[in-house]
Amino acid sequence: MACCLAAPSSAARHASPVLDADTTRQLTVAANTLLQHRSEALVEKRGHRHPETPAEVLGVRISPRVARVQERAVHELENRNRAPVAGGPAYTGARTRLDARKAVRTGDRIALEAVEHTVVRYGSGKVTQSVRRRFEFKERGEQLVLVGERVLDPGTHPVNDPAPGSR
Repeated sequence: MACCLAAPSSAARHASPVLDADTTRQLTVAANTLLQHRSEALVEKRGHRHPETPAEVLGVRISPRVARVQERAVHELENRNRAPVAGGPAYTGARTRLDARKAVRTGDRIALEAVEHTVVRYGSGKVTQSVRRRFEFKERGEQLVLVGERVLDPGTHPVNDPAPGSR
């Protein structure tokens, strides 16, 4: 009788471990902070400047490149039409919530996949949008650093993102 043993595949040997709930929450809060700042930039606040991008949120550093992209995005959102349709009633409030789906480590990289839920109010109505996003983090020693983000749904343009091509 012949016996055949299958060697484990490289995928099984290098399976990406899923992060614990506390670390996933920490990464989610850091990512949500940036999205919320962009959502708030859609709402005009007379005499009040929107907060600058923090260098760190809950111990997660924001890379200088991500911070620059974020500042450009906020600036563009503050200066574009702040209504669901040109000439329509202005946005009066914005709220974003990020629901983590999974956070997976591969070497010194961590990918957080999440669904962003944004509600933007205007006049007597509101715009509600849910978008899948991926946030990329890198471990630098003991420090976690947010190094990138992208929308996972092809063709989707989140209301709190700048115009395509400007990021």
